Amino acid sequence: NKLTLLTAEPVPESDAKVSVLMAQMKAFRAEYYQWQKRKPELISTNPEIPLLLGEEELQKVKKDLEMVLSAIQSKNEQLKEDLEREQQWHDEQEQILSVCNELEGDMKKEAVSDSDKRALEELEKQMRELKEYKKKLLNALSEFLDEHFPFPEGYENAGKKKKKSSEDSGEQLITMHEILEILLNQLLCTPHDPYVKVSDSFWPPYLELLLRSGIALRHPEDPNRIRLEAFHE
Repeated sequence: NKLTLLTAEPVPESDAKVSVLMAQMKAFRAEYYQWQKRKPELISTNPEIPLLLGEEELQKVKKDLEMVLSAIQSKNEQLKEDLEREQQWHDEQEQILSVCNELEGDMKKEAVSDSDKRALEELEKQMRELKEYKKKLLNALSEFLDEHFPFPEGYENAGKKKKKSSEDSGEQLITMHEILEILLNQLLCTPHDPYVKVSDSFWPPYLELLLRSGIALRHPEDPNRIRLEAFHE
């Protein structure tokens, strides 16, 4: 009864010996139930003989069950050892992975080699040269506009940013440079609405020149609004 009440872990099917012993135990249990259902004939009238036979059979069953229990316990011990080894191997792999991640991080930090540094410095140099070139272009454009598109006759010099009030509207005329600057700022700052309302400060000859040359475009629905052509797109 004690052996029957012991809770054993499931035995893998691959262990043939344990499987055979378990089959034998089931067979003994079935035979035990069969003996309970029928009343066997006494081999001898001597009460000691059946008792001795029963004790011998019980000792045999006990021995078999002890072998099964020992095999199961041995298998469990082996499984525990395997589990401990696997856990140790897993911990070692985790440590190796952590070290590799640290090395990878260090290598990424040191990934910028001398050649990359030289390339980066070359790019920075080119950026500075482009900024200088842009500044020269803007200055040249400003001088070109001041020279070839001066302030209308009868008004003060545009380079000094001084304007004279118009006799008809009272608006102050602006230079070609300022007109282009207004159109460019509107295009870049609000690309969804690049149009600028034409006011009396826009000198009509300059406005007509921008429209005819394709630099500026009128609004398809409002002729009093113009925009700069998006040459950068």
